[in-house]
Amino acid sequence: MFGFGTRDVGIDLGTANTLVYVKGKGIILNQPSVIAVDTYARRILAVGVEAKRMIGKTPKHIKVVRPLEDGVISNFEMTAEMLRVFISKALDHGSRFSHFRVVVGVPSGVTEVEKRAVEEVVRQMGAKDVYILEEPMAAAIGCGLPIDSPTGCMVADIGGGTSDIAIIALEGIVTSTSLRHAGDKLNEAIIAYMRKNYELFIGEKMAEELKIEIGCAYLEPDERGENALKWPASGRDIVTGLPQTYIVTSQDIHEALEEPIGVIIDGIKQTLENAPPAIAADIARGGIVLTGGGALIRGLDKLIAEQTGLGVTVAGNALEAVAEGAGTCLSNIDKLERYASYNKK
Repeated sequence: MFGFGTRDVGIDLGTANTLVYVKGKGIILNQPSVIAVDTYARRILAVGVEAKRMIGKTPKHIKVVRPLEDGVISNFEMTAEMLRVFISKALDHGSRFSHFRVVVGVPSGVTEVEKRAVEEVVRQMGAKDVYILEEPMAAAIGCGLPIDSPTGCMVADIGGGTSDIAIIALEGIVTSTSLRHAGDKLNEAIIAYMRKNYELFIGEKMAEELKIEIGCAYLEPDERGENALKWPASGRDIVTGLPQTYIVTSQDIHEALEEPIGVIIDGIKQTLENAPPAIAADIARGGIVLTGGGALIRGLDKLIAEQTGLGVTVAGNALEAVAEGAGTCLSNIDKLERYASYNKK
């Protein structure tokens, strides 16, 4: 089907994961934004899941790179190589790449220079038209919020590198807050907590596992003491230098995440404070929708609801919302050109 017609592709180029949506097929690629390179032979060894497995385990001549940091491209060359492999996997290898129409989701706080860097990477893949769409707008479209309506709606997209919070009405972002404080910062907080309280140095992969398995933002009464969730944490003992494993509880991870989650909630409150009164009334009725991987942290919706007094819902497609929004909005180019920044070449 990709032979000679124009292909519509949506890309969520995320710090943690890259998702590719193809019109008519849906999301056909969801891979970690990681690339492994042999610096001696100057060749790519692995991209995505395979590269992520190598983090923290490589010999000197292999370098594992996360080419996006805090939601923006930190290594242009590696991002281009990674994206080239992903697009080759996502599309028919034998098809021509000269008729791409691509929408790329980027954090709402990126500069025009950073937007152009993303655009240039995608154009190197042979894209015909490139649209840069802010992630909260893409997320809102992806989870079906009425962004064309005069009634305001609010979305908080909590990803790996950034948390993007926006209030949207009449096809535009009325007010937004972009924090370079999201999933990666939560992992760092867990690593710091384990070092301080258990004298155990754990890796990024272990921290992420603890976050996913027993991480929580809101502790229910029956999750305290003996009823707390438990998970083994393995790493290197700081005192002896030997491998060690401790059983960690959900209370521990709740304490570790308290401060970084507080920063995200402050960002939500700041966005609400900046909203015009008429739209604030809409949000009071409609509440907040959470998207992104961070939205899946247990109890985060309850904590935000408690802190703001608003109804909070986790989108059913929280992980895919940005990619789905980026892809589906290509079905109406006139509207897309109002939603996104676009430079035709």
